[in-house]
Amino acid sequence: MAGTDDEAVAATDDALYVLTAVLLTPAQFPSVLGDDYPEACTALGLAPLADGYGLVLGQDGDGARWTVVIDDVSLVAVAIASWDCGMEYELSPDERAVVTALPGWPLAVAVAAPGVPAPHDPSPDVADRPALSPPDTSSWGSAQRRLGADEIALQWAAWRGQIDDESFSAPDERAKPEGQEEAEGSSPQARQDVPHSGHRGVRRVLAEARAYVDSPPPLGRVRSSFAPGDARTLRADGPGWSIVARTDDIAFVLLDDEPGEVLPVGRGPELPGLLEALDKMAVRPL
Repeated sequence: MAGTDDEAVAATDDALYVLTAVLLTPAQFPSVLGDDYPEACTALGLAPLADGYGLVLGQDGDGARWTVVIDDVSLVAVAIASWDCGMEYELSPDERAVVTALPGWPLAVAVAAPGVPAPHDPSPDVADRPALSPPDTSSWGSAQRRLGADEIALQWAAWRGQIDDESFSAPDERAKPEGQEEAEGSSPQARQDVPHSGHRGVRRVLAEARAYVDSPPPLGRVRSSFAPGDARTLRADGPGWSIVARTDDIAFVLLDDEPGEVLPVGRGPELPGLLEALDKMAVRPL
């Protein structure tokens, strides 16, 4: 969500007109940037501090894109929560909270500041490093796979409603939530022809996820967030794969080598215990 039009922070030589902000913490980070928190930090050239960062994206007076990194995570969290509720919030961090100002944006931003030139990368004369740019999601790959997992986590009910528990082994049927248009070649689709343990890729993913319980992966590879009732929404990522699950329900698996496919995993005898174990070790939002 964007802030108000007149919000600005003194982050570079000119004021920064704030367009949006995101958290970069072990429990909440833009997953398009990496499978875990350290990988997402590396994409921005930042050290993976335990408390994380807030990323403030905006434009300077010349319209140039800047990402201001601050260490006041609570301030950014409050701003995001306020904007999500449709409230105005002036995000103006203290200069002492500014860690660095990075040229460019690491994420796609669909809005622009009024009264300044169109968004563009800063001139090399004022930037001491190449400008950040969003990962390429035009074709299926790791970034698109993680975005697909994000979509499932946000719209769990719609995706879950397409799956009949009795049809995991049915002939090839594909479904997607009603009302969602398919992007060219990259929109995930749920497959109902995959038994919970019969797909080679799924078996590999479950084995690698199970190994996380005994050998903890990099911070943020397993995350747990709110879900209705007593359940939790569980997210796990690894080399070439993502899992989205509800601790009281099934799981969905996405693979780099299965373009656009979403593979449902039934409860079976093993999944409940695996999800419980992963949830116990997962990082959670504060």
